Amino acid sequence: MDRGTEREAPPGRGAGDDVVSEHTAAGRIPLAVILIDRDGLVSHWSRGARRLFGTTKEEAIGQTAVDLLPVSGALPDDEEASPYDAFDAYDGLGPDLESSLDGQLSYPAAGRARLTVPERDRVDVLWWAYPLVGPGRERLLVLAADAGGLRQDLPEADGAFERIAPGFAHHTDFPGADELARRLPEILPSMSVDESARIVAQVLELGYPVLEFSQNERVPVTPDWGVARRAERKARRERAAVAVAEGLPVPQEVADEGEDLEYVAVRERLEFLNEVSGRIGTSLDLAQTIIEVSKAVVPKFTDVAGTYLREQVVAGEGFPDGVPDTTTMWHRVALEHTDEPGRWDDVVPVGEAMPFPAHTPFFQCMTTGDPVLVPRISEQMGHMIASQFEKRDIRPLITGRSMLVVPLKARNVVLGFMILLRHPERVEFNDMDRVTGAELAARAGLVLDNARMYTYQESVAETLQDSMLPHIPARMAGCDIATRYLPGTLLGRVGGDWFDSVKLPGARTALVVGDVMGHGLNSAAMMGQLRTAVQTMAAMDLPPAQLLRNLDDLAQRLGDTYLATCLYVVYDPIAGELHIGNAGHIPPVIVRARDGRSELLDLPTGAPIGVGGVPFEAVRVRVEPGDRLVMCTDGLVEVRGEDIGVGLATLSESAAHPAASMDDACDTIIRSLNTRGGRKDDVALLMARLNGIEPDDVAEWRLVLDPVEAGRARAVVREQLHEWGLAKLADTAALLADELVTNAVRHSHGRRIALRLVRGDTLLCEVDDDDPTLPTLLGAGPDAEYGRGLHVVGVLAREWGASRTTAGKTVWFELTLPRR
Repeated sequence: MDRGTEREAPPGRGAGDDVVSEHTAAGRIPLAVILIDRDGLVSHWSRGARRLFGTTKEEAIGQTAVDLLPVSGALPDDEEASPYDAFDAYDGLGPDLESSLDGQLSYPAAGRARLTVPERDRVDVLWWAYPLVGPGRERLLVLAADAGGLRQDLPEADGAFERIAPGFAHHTDFPGADELARRLPEILPSMSVDESARIVAQVLELGYPVLEFSQNERVPVTPDWGVARRAERKARRERAAVAVAEGLPVPQEVADEGEDLEYVAVRERLEFLNEVSGRIGTSLDLAQTIIEVSKAVVPKFTDVAGTYLREQVVAGEGFPDGVPDTTTMWHRVALEHTDEPGRWDDVVPVGEAMPFPAHTPFFQCMTTGDPVLVPRISEQMGHMIASQFEKRDIRPLITGRSMLVVPLKARNVVLGFMILLRHPERVEFNDMDRVTGAELAARAGLVLDNARMYTYQESVAETLQDSMLPHIPARMAGCDIATRYLPGTLLGRVGGDWFDSVKLPGARTALVVGDVMGHGLNSAAMMGQLRTAVQTMAAMDLPPAQLLRNLDDLAQRLGDTYLATCLYVVYDPIAGELHIGNAGHIPPVIVRARDGRSELLDLPTGAPIGVGGVPFEAVRVRVEPGDRLVMCTDGLVEVRGEDIGVGLATLSESAAHPAASMDDACDTIIRSLNTRGGRKDDVALLMARLNGIEPDDVAEWRLVLDPVEAGRARAVVREQLHEWGLAKLADTAALLADELVTNAVRHSHGRRIALRLVRGDTLLCEVDDDDPTLPTLLGAGPDAEYGRGLHVVGVLAREWGASRTTAGKTVWFELTLPRR
């Protein structure tokens, strides 16, 4: 610690005021750093603490701080007089160390204490204590220095110093005193950048630690790892000089000094790598992993860290093939630095993609897969690098800095690279840093590859799940529909839950919710088979009980492991009725429009699909226009350790909440049931608002098996459409109805044919007959007698189709209503 000259007091301040001395820019002393949690236990014990107190980190962590650092009492006042009497007689500031460690401290304090420690009897320490607040468990930060060691480092007292005491001052009182903000995070435990910044900010706000030499002379304290080692090496060299002067052999400890220092350096690098490994890879999220990798090396290893990844990695695609070249696009995905905020943002923004020319260190790194070290970026190299940035001068940011480019590799393929830069005033990167950077990049590359593979597999799973779930239209005949699907866990995005809707004859709609037991691809594949089977049988207009019976038979034929629950509902908006069949599924909820009350429908439970040998029943439920039907899988209402009745009650209650839209109503249900925790199953939710179709919007006629009935069909269709105010559709609808009735008369075996018009969001026309043979669209040549009718229907209709019914078949077409 150097002594300087005392500067004059500023104008307006007397000789007794606090005047900062210029003894030195900063007092660099080895510090012990200790963190104590809310339970009074040591949660961090630095290497300096181990050297000062003789207790290893493993022995200290988790111990009670008061027991670990026993205060053996006040310093005696009758010690032999020395030039440091004032130093020895100093009795501290505020409370003593023992009361501070015991949790009685609510403000920063400093003092001097004598501690009894193993193997050293007593140790005199200077200490600074900072109470911490915030979300973390840390309650107290203690900094300590060896008072005896400081006494030896000081020159003989000549009256310049009245005492040495620990104290506090505002950090802006000292030029360069903000170095503590950079050095303190280096000796804090491995924690997030936010946590470290929070602690440092509190230390600076509460008061900068200083050594007080006199009433007016104070020097800021900055931690220095090297002081203890330098003092030890100095003592060794002095012992060697004495040995040489006396003709004795040089002590072995001096001969081994080089090896010892190398061992210490390697150990510190390994500790740093171990710390970094613990800070990265905490998440399988690629974006989070990228941020962790960048923040892990700043500021301890480097001052600037820019991370670049190949386009395929960023896009979540498969493993990139081939060696990168000058056309390979690299995305800048993260940038961490210790410069003032915003200095880099405009010049090298995150998210920019660019190639790198062959003459750059970056290209050399990405093609060879080896680190590239540039001790100092010259003006020429700075200009060469800056030439890649159009209309942006990056030279002031990089020229004069030391640079290390390290590849991010996995399975011998370069996924990206990191550009590490150190400030010009910081020691430049060396060969040991190159080795450290390579090992760091290797670990980071594996972590990034794990995140990349997870992101890719997650994307594949989502694509598969999305392809298996139907895209249900928001409006069907007489009802509005909204759906939600939530995967069970982040590691199992594919499951066996599904929902569906199927258009049925008579303006009816089939609504389906099912749940295949289990998770993963097998359940998803089974779900796809069962969903296809339901759609096929629903198009045959099978009654709910019969459809479930057939589905159960199919599941047994497919294998013993096919087990699923299913709720199948047919909504008839004209009759105002639900026809419901249940196969072991949780019952649906009906929210009545007339009073807003909800009820859980009491249905025959039935056995799950795949059990076999169990009959299925169906019930009919009357509904009114405006009622809402809520169907879901058990993953929404069932939580491990909780009765399912609690979830069903919450479902009924949340379904009754007023909502501005169907989507809002679904979100309300999800929020109410998805915040209870413990959910690991998939969730499928389907809500339908049953609007109904008014009797005035439906017209039906019975026709006999006579070719002349085609003419009658044209007439009644025209008349009805004029009555409904749809005269613009009359000619087209009459022509298409004529074609369908003609086909029915030709192929029907019964006595009557039914013709129906339904006015809803579209105009629906249906023709029923007793022939189960579905019409086939045939190629009609110029001389063909048959086949042109369906071609006309296909060209003029918005949509058309045919489906079997229990009595035969229904052929239908839809026309878009004209805008009013």
